Amino acid sequence: MLKHNAHTTLAIKQKPMKFNTKTIHGGQENIDPAYGSVMPPIYQTTTFSQSTPGGHKGFEYSRSGNPTRAALEKSIASIENGKFGLAFGSGLAAIDAVIKLFKPGDEIISTNDLYGGSYRLFTSIFENFGIKFQFIGMGKAKNIEKYINKNTKLLWIETPTNPMMNIIDIEAVSKIAKAHNLLLAVDNTFATPYLQQPLELGADIVMHSATKYLGGHSDVVMGSLVVNQKKLAEKLYFIQNASGGICGPQDCFLVLRGIKTLHLRMQRHCENGEAIAKFLKTHPKVGKVYWPGFEDHLNHDIASKQMKGFGGMISFTTKEDTLKSATALVEKLKVFTLAESLGGVESLAGHPASMTHASIPKEERAKTGVVDSLIRLSVGIEDEEDLIADLKQAMG
Repeated sequence: MLKHNAHTTLAIKQKPMKFNTKTIHGGQENIDPAYGSVMPPIYQTTTFSQSTPGGHKGFEYSRSGNPTRAALEKSIASIENGKFGLAFGSGLAAIDAVIKLFKPGDEIISTNDLYGGSYRLFTSIFENFGIKFQFIGMGKAKNIEKYINKNTKLLWIETPTNPMMNIIDIEAVSKIAKAHNLLLAVDNTFATPYLQQPLELGADIVMHSATKYLGGHSDVVMGSLVVNQKKLAEKLYFIQNASGGICGPQDCFLVLRGIKTLHLRMQRHCENGEAIAKFLKTHPKVGKVYWPGFEDHLNHDIASKQMKGFGGMISFTTKEDTLKSATALVEKLKVFTLAESLGGVESLAGHPASMTHASIPKEERAKTGVVDSLIRLSVGIEDEEDLIADLKQAMG
């Protein structure tokens, strides 16, 4: 069982809070009974005193639980409309905990367009322990069923996917998962709880690289999981504690601070993302533009149904369709920073084939559209005119 109520979102006695209010107050009742601090204190401690062996005030050792981490876990659970939240040292540590639910011989079906680090973890680490992965296109949910067999245990999806912005119908996939008694995990990093809430659509596990939009300021590395089922939460908490992939209290404080402005930042990310996407769509030196807000984007209708907006992530190819043209463009950017990661207040540009997705074999990348001319933008919250002007000058 859970060691304490650190991972449980407290019941809200009044009328349920709306999302914007949850980012400030969700799960944060009575956070500092000692002095009434408005922000959760940073409990920079490894251990906690006990009045008698086993007699403590809810926390005994910070790997097992820490009040600052507990405050963050409650906050993340609240904004995902979940009951149990867990925070990890990175997004990959969170994914690692999920895959440790399974044993040799089990099979997992994943989308074929996903973050390179996830692909590397699945294929280079867990396949060595006898867990089998299938990477398939999930644009049509019914395509999944023919890959399910008696050993299948989990469906792992990203939506929008990284970096092709493919949209997967969470509700349709959840029905397939339930029909076959499978778990469904959704990487919700690109959309965030502001735009999309997978648990409400039938998912069992929601994962975030909290490094990205939840933290929002490019100053912390962290991951998180949110679930509703108590038994599943207990299994994941056991793995979290036993494996030790936890985050420190200072990092938890930074993500808590970031969440408080998530709704404001996401509004601007979406506004700027739309402006940049429309600019790129009409530029003569741009080839294809991948952004879920376009009506001709695959599964745009599903994105419109399951998302509140279309986000600030965009991928596009150069018209020349060469590595040289893509490299020349990103090297000339001045407001956009050429760097890995995403979701910060500043705009970033990346070259997936040589950066975030370099661990995926070239032939596999090409099958999903991750070609050498592809550029991925994380559109920040700067003035859209400055961002467009930067892209213009870089394209020449």
